[in-house]
Amino acid sequence: QVQLVESGGGLVQPGGSLRVSCAASRITFRLYDMGWYRQALGKERELVAVISSGGITNYADSVQGRFIISRDNGKKTVYLQMNSLKPEDTAVYYCKAETHVNVYWGQGIQVTVSS
Repeated sequence: QVQLVESGGGLVQPGGSLRVSCAASRITFRLYDMGWYRQALGKERELVAVISSGGITNYADSVQGRFIISRDNGKKTVYLQMNSLKPEDTAVYYCKAETHVNVYWGQGIQVTVSS
């Protein structure tokens, strides 16, 4: 059974930093495009950042210049480094693994930005 397990969330003050991780199992990780999405309370899930199997990255305008997505194929893990966090970044963050055939989601992890 494929698993995507997020970790590293929590409470952080505005302006602070946090790194969330997503560890994958039972997939050929290097073949998958990996993404981070988020869903704030009462809002739809939205794209935060993606990194292709080839390492090409793309970011939502709202996080461009503040967040960095990266991957370690040897560890089957994708990371999201979040800097200069704002209260509006508060959401449940989800990891997604995708090929043209398969799509898998993690269970989500809470990130709260508050003083």
